Amino acid sequence: MLHLITESSKYVMIFLFMIYTYYSFAVLSVKNEARQRRMYKSQTTCMMLIHLDAFLVLFAAQMQIKILIFYAAQVVFVLFLFLIYRVIYRRAARLVVNHMCMLMIIGFIILTRLDFESALKQFDIAVIASVATIFVPQLVRKLKFLRKFTWVYCAVGILALGVVLVLGQMTGGAYLSFTIAGITFQPSEFVKIIFVFFVACMLYQSTDFKQVCITTVAAAIHVLILVVSTDLGAALIFFITYIVMLYAATKKPLYFFGGLGVGCIAAVAAAKLFSHVRVRVTAWLDPFGNISGSGWQVAQSLFAIDTGGWFGLGLYQGLPEKIPVGSSDFVFAAIVEEMGEVFGICIILVCLSCFLMFLNIAMQLKDPFYRLIALGLGCVYGVQVFLNIGGVIKCIPSTGLTLPLISYGGSSILCTIIMFAIIQGLYILRQDEGEADEQRKKRLNPRRYRDSGSGRQSERRKEEYTVREGKNGQDRYSRSKTAGSVSKSGKDRKNNGKSGKNGSGSSGSGRSSSGFGREDEIEEIW
Repeated sequence: MLHLITESSKYVMIFLFMIYTYYSFAVLSVKNEARQRRMYKSQTTCMMLIHLDAFLVLFAAQMQIKILIFYAAQVVFVLFLFLIYRVIYRRAARLVVNHMCMLMIIGFIILTRLDFESALKQFDIAVIASVATIFVPQLVRKLKFLRKFTWVYCAVGILALGVVLVLGQMTGGAYLSFTIAGITFQPSEFVKIIFVFFVACMLYQSTDFKQVCITTVAAAIHVLILVVSTDLGAALIFFITYIVMLYAATKKPLYFFGGLGVGCIAAVAAAKLFSHVRVRVTAWLDPFGNISGSGWQVAQSLFAIDTGGWFGLGLYQGLPEKIPVGSSDFVFAAIVEEMGEVFGICIILVCLSCFLMFLNIAMQLKDPFYRLIALGLGCVYGVQVFLNIGGVIKCIPSTGLTLPLISYGGSSILCTIIMFAIIQGLYILRQDEGEADEQRKKRLNPRRYRDSGSGRQSERRKEEYTVREGKNGQDRYSRSKTAGSVSKSGKDRKNNGKSGKNGSGSSGSGRSSSGFGREDEIEEIW
C-alpha cells in the first residue's frame, strides 16, 4: 500500500512542480497585473499541494504524529511569510517570495526524510531568520547612510575571516567554522554579504585606476585568508563576485578577462599547493578509479542520480542516506534519487529564475550603489548554486558548498534569507525611483499630464466638442466621440469672440466656423 501511495504521489509532485516552474518564467512576460496575480496564486497553490503530498507520504511511512505537527508548523510559517510580504510590504516581489518558500519547503521535505532532528533545527533557524529580517527591506529602503561605512565593512569582513583562521575547526580539510556556547558559526557566509557592500561602496564613489587598485588589494586580502583557511569554495565565490562587480562598475573588458586569467592561474596553483584540492580534482576526473577512497562521494552521488532516473523512486523507496553528506553538500543527489531528474531540473530552473530576478532588479535600479549591491548578491547566489550542483553532477570538482535554502546548515539558510530580504528592499526601492521619476516628469511638463486626464478612465472617456449653428443663429453644442476631431487654437477663439462683438448679426453670419462666441463658454466646456 505504501509503495502505491509513493508511486502515485511522486508523479503528482513532479506535475505540480512543472506547472510552478512554467509560471516562474511565463509571468515575466505578462504585463497585466490581474493576470500576474492569478499566476502567483497558481504558484502558491502548486507549492502548498506539493508540501501536503510529500508530508502525507512521510506520515504514511513513519506513522508518527510529530510529522503532522511539524507539517502544520511549516504551513503556519509559510503563511506568516506571505502575510509579511502582502501586508507590510505590499510592493514586494511576489515571485521572489514564492521561490524562497518553495525552496525552503523542498529542503524541509528532504531533511525530514533523511533526519527529522536536522529538519527541526533547520526549521527553527529559518523561523528565527525570517522574524529577524522582517524590517530589513524597510531599512535598506530608508537608511541612506549604508554607503558611508566602507572601511567598516572591510575591517569586519577581514576580522571575521581571521578569527576562523585562528580559532576555526577543521571540517573536510578546511577551516570553516567555530563554536561559541554550543552554537556553530560559519563567518564566511555572513562575510559574503558584507563583502558585497564593501565593494559597492568603493566602486560607486569612483572607478579610476587608483580606486580600483585599492579595492582590489582589499578584496585580495579576503580571498587570501580564505585560501589559507583552505575554504576554496568560498574564496571562489568572493573572487568571481568581485570580478563581475568590477566589470559592471568600470565597463572595461580588460579587468574582466584579466581577472579570469588570474583566477585560472590561481586554480592551478591551488591544485599544486593543497592536498585536499588535488584529491577533489582526482575524484572529479575519475571518481570510479578510487571508488573506495577519494572518489566515494562523487561516485555515490552519480549512482543515486542514475538510480532515480527521470521520475525518481519515490520517498522512502531509495537509499539517499547512503550518500555522503547527503543532507548538505550532496542534497541535490538525494532529492533526484527519490523525486526524479525532472524534479531536479525544475529546482535548477527555479534557482535560475531567482538569479534572473536579482539581475533584473539590478539593471533597473538607477542608483549605482544599490545597483552594484543587487548585482553582487545575485552573483553570490548564482555562483553558489552552480558550484554546488556542478560538483554533485560531476560538472566541476566538488567545492563543499551548500545549496541555498535547501541544504542543511544554519549559517547558510540564515544568510540566504537575509540576502533575499535585502533584494526585496532593493525591489521596493526601484519602485520608489519609478514614482519619483513620474513626479519629476509631471513637474517638468504639467500641461501634458493635465490634458491627459486623471488616469486611464479619463482617457477612455475623453470627448471632443463641436459646435453647430442653428437656423435661428443660436449655438447648439453636441458631443462627438469620433477620433480625429480638430480643436481650434486660442487665437482663433479670440478672433471669433471679437467678430461676435462687432455685430455680425443675430443670424450668426459674422461668427467663424468654430461657432464659439464667448471664451467663458469655451473654458466651461473644456
